[in-house]
Amino acid sequence: MTPFEIELQVFQSGEFWLTVVFPMAIALFFGFMIGLERQNIGKSAGISAHILIAMSTAVIGIVQIYMYKAQGGDSSADNQRLIAQVLPGVGFIGAGVIMKGGKTIIGLTTAATIWATAMMGLVAGSGYYFTSIIFGTFLVLFIYLRDIKRGINPFIPHVHHDFLESEIDIEDDDKRRHA
Repeated sequence: MTPFEIELQVFQSGEFWLTVVFPMAIALFFGFMIGLERQNIGKSAGISAHILIAMSTAVIGIVQIYMYKAQGGDSSADNQRLIAQVLPGVGFIGAGVIMKGGKTIIGLTTAATIWATAMMGLVAGSGYYFTSIIFGTFLVLFIYLRDIKRGINPFIPHVHHDFLESEIDIEDDDKRRHA
């Protein structure tokens, strides 16, 4: 069967909503929630980046399922190479947001959220819906509760200041966001 025939078969059988739309909706929701927090905190990777990464990895998981079906559902089929390439690719993207300046390193949490969002999308796209929902919920809760514990409201947009503290008057909230 060709890939199109497999897609058409899935669409006609009614599995389309469960195997394509539902995992992409999971990836979209959790990618948005994590990206919203990162964007409101003033970090470089925000809503767009997290949604794109989550949706892309979900599609890779979906395609992996189609490849498995195209190869006759044989367990010896070598269709996991596609998924294996996600890990270094997303790691490369995450490395791009890590910056070292003086004695500080910034961007580690954003890189971790990029990687975790990608893995959540991949898990959802691979058909593990409950696992991806639970994992995504834990990610969102951890990130938002961490900010609230620090005294930061992650629901209010933050204006990122690229100036030295001596040049402008930075509020206490801004100082906590960069701690």
